[in-house]
Amino acid sequence: MICTSSHLSSQLLIISPHKTKPTIHYKCHVSPRMSLDQQRPPSSSSSSTSPTRLLTAVTKLLWGPSLPPGLLVSTVRTSWNAAWQLMMSQLAPSDSSGSYTRPASKFFLRNNPPSTANLHLYVGLPCPWAHRTLIVRALKGLEDAVPVSIAGPGQDGSWEFTNNRNPSRDKDIPVPGLDNENGCKNLKEVYKLRKGGYSGRATVPMLWDVDNKDVACNESYDIIQFFNSGLNRSARNPDLDLAPVELKGKIEEWNKIIYPNVNNGVYRCGFAQSQEAYDTAVNDLFSKLDMIDDHLGGSRYLCGDTLTLADVCLFTTLIRFDLVYNVLFKCTKKKLLEYPNLHGYMREIYQIPEVAATCNLTAIMDGYYKILFPLNPGSIRPVMPSGCEHEVLLRPHNRESLPSVDRNTPVYIS
Repeated sequence: MICTSSHLSSQLLIISPHKTKPTIHYKCHVSPRMSLDQQRPPSSSSSSTSPTRLLTAVTKLLWGPSLPPGLLVSTVRTSWNAAWQLMMSQLAPSDSSGSYTRPASKFFLRNNPPSTANLHLYVGLPCPWAHRTLIVRALKGLEDAVPVSIAGPGQDGSWEFTNNRNPSRDKDIPVPGLDNENGCKNLKEVYKLRKGGYSGRATVPMLWDVDNKDVACNESYDIIQFFNSGLNRSARNPDLDLAPVELKGKIEEWNKIIYPNVNNGVYRCGFAQSQEAYDTAVNDLFSKLDMIDDHLGGSRYLCGDTLTLADVCLFTTLIRFDLVYNVLFKCTKKKLLEYPNLHGYMREIYQIPEVAATCNLTAIMDGYYKILFPLNPGSIRPVMPSGCEHEVLLRPHNRESLPSVDRNTPVYIS
């Protein structure tokens, strides 16, 4: 399911599109609570004949209050391990060492930009790769130019469209819904509409060419680059450039660090199928988080005092770190909250209203804990960590006090 893919602050970012160089202003703002955690009343439909009660009665009959016999435990363990390996081989392909190997995207924009501006974006809210596209779309002001359909994860891990009969209390929070372009029941059906059909993985994000009924792209970085510079005629903020020419070298350098070790690094931890693979992945992850935290102690953003695509890519992993990756993916050495610079940096980006409006933290947690059965068979979603709560994310980050960094000064990245 996961992409093979809230809350405003008292500091608001406003992009002024009518100047040669976009400026950033901050003003006071009190935002609505964007967490969707709501207590549901206990169900009154439980019956004494439910499967769980029946199983409990049978086990008591067989061995009373004692623990299950060793033979049963051994049999179940062996069967579960075999089933787990089978499911993981489909969910998270690995190499001979047990290291997760992310399947490559199939459709790219790099050498084949769409011939039409009539495009539609498909995303899923739990997915960090899809989240990138929502953020850049919002920052550039492309909501009208590129409509979106939001799929939700089905029980089998596929992306499905549903009629949401329980809309959020906050209308600004994105929620899964119907396919607004093709009227399909799931994303697989959309992919199959293209000429010649499609039999591969139906992943998000996916940019759909409406006129040609084809997949324009399903590679997230290609999409955010295209949104940043390829649709300026349709953007409300055409002067905002998240990849200035003079910073492209630094952006690429950071991407080479962040993608394999952090963005994909958390998946390498969570989807590792051997102890050796996990140990390697977790060491790579935290050594790079330590290095980035140290860098951000003297730099407001990764490339100085300018928000770039590299920051967007890092943010979508950081916002999920304590929510999901720290626990479910066994990234347990540190919480993001324990990194003073990284956590403040994440909060600053999160407090940009256009960014916060793309975050549905409950949907993120549900999309991992309730869907990734091999990692969480009980599908029980834990309580939201206190460091991810609305009030904490609104705390002042004080990063605007960091000194500006000369764009031409090289940044050493080890």
